[in-house]
Amino acid sequence: MRTEAEAGAPGARRSLAARLVLVASLWSTGALVVAGFILVGLYRAAGERAFDSQLEVYQKAIIGALAPVEGEALNRPENLGEPRFSLPLSGWYWTVSEADGGVRVFSSASLVGDPLAEPDLGGRDAASAFATGPGGEEIRIHRRVVGFNGKRYVIAVAGKTETFRQEVRDFAGQVALTLAVFGIGLIGAVFLQVRIGLMPLARLSASLAAVRRGDAERIEEDLPREIAPLAVELNALILSNREIVERARTHVGNLAHALKTPLSVIANEARATGGPFADKVAEQAVLMRTQVDHHLERARMAAQRRVIGVSTPVEPALARLARAMGRIHGERGLAIEAAAPGDLRFRGEQQDLEEMAGNLMDNACKWAARRVSVSAAARPGGEGGRALFELVVDDDGPGLTAEERREAVKRGRRLDETVPGTGLGLSIVADLAALYGGRLELDDSPLGGLRARLVLPSV
Repeated sequence: MRTEAEAGAPGARRSLAARLVLVASLWSTGALVVAGFILVGLYRAAGERAFDSQLEVYQKAIIGALAPVEGEALNRPENLGEPRFSLPLSGWYWTVSEADGGVRVFSSASLVGDPLAEPDLGGRDAASAFATGPGGEEIRIHRRVVGFNGKRYVIAVAGKTETFRQEVRDFAGQVALTLAVFGIGLIGAVFLQVRIGLMPLARLSASLAAVRRGDAERIEEDLPREIAPLAVELNALILSNREIVERARTHVGNLAHALKTPLSVIANEARATGGPFADKVAEQAVLMRTQVDHHLERARMAAQRRVIGVSTPVEPALARLARAMGRIHGERGLAIEAAAPGDLRFRGEQQDLEEMAGNLMDNACKWAARRVSVSAAARPGGEGGRALFELVVDDDGPGLTAEERREAVKRGRRLDETVPGTGLGLSIVADLAALYGGRLELDDSPLGGLRARLVLPSV
């Protein structure tokens, strides 16, 4: 099973458009290559038939010229209308031989006494084949058996195939060029078809991203009928999610009121009664209330974490908190600085961001000597394909040791009882950050005190 980081990594993603274009391109290329071979093969076969027909014409002229008057010897063919039969080693030849003994009776002047490699008839009266001529050139020979005066003769006519082969090569080149241009155009058409065909999916993705960023409440449903049901179901899911969150918030609020009042009554009665037993009851009642506050806060945070399509600008929230902390700790004269890019957005609810940042800033103001610095910036590259940002809070207070930093984030742990508070602040920040898929890190600050680094998801 792949982890979320592996599934979201750019190298692990696959493009549907690229797959469709690749498959169509491979199929088109293969089909065009096969079609090219078929076309060239058909042209070559047609050329061979035409060449054989030309040889048969000369062969029939030779047969006509050979035909003797009854009882006389065969006549020697003289003029076949083709001067190349008279040119030495021209590549065009003819022979007349006895079928039984293979003795040559007549031959063209172009052979100049050289033998002509003739194909085996294989029991047939006529056959054609390629062979090598006396001059080493490729020739095509057509042989036929005929009878004169009760004897059988083999008439062979051969022609050089150089021109025929060149025509086949030229045709193959033209076919290759034509099919290449056609293939490129076909692949381009497939690319455009895929791009245009997948545009509704891009619209659906953009609409869903707008909902996730909080720019829209619903996904656009004006889509092709094949994917419109998906948009409808996603809108139903978003609505259902919001209803579940609202019910969870209502239940958490009701439970908080139902438990806090009896605990307050128990604590007040114990304090009024006095005595060791009453003090112990009051102490445990306060502890129970702290535990209830903590777990109710976790339940509220978990419910809010599942809200779809909520985002919060970071810079205005930090500016409001800086002004609030300036008023709360005004008597100490602290210099509180807050800076963040105007386009930075937290992927979550405003109250959660303000609670996390507010706790960290309040803790820094409690311990700072003169200065508190708050900054936020996008985290380059993110993690696991997610967009993240860092919220850094520095103070110039006494700081914490490594062991104290580990203890500080534990629930209800207070390192100094002289400073007001329940000890839940940092633990709530850590829990809430974890629910959003982020984290809280404590380190030494360049200002000399404590640095709190909060890593959170961004839009």
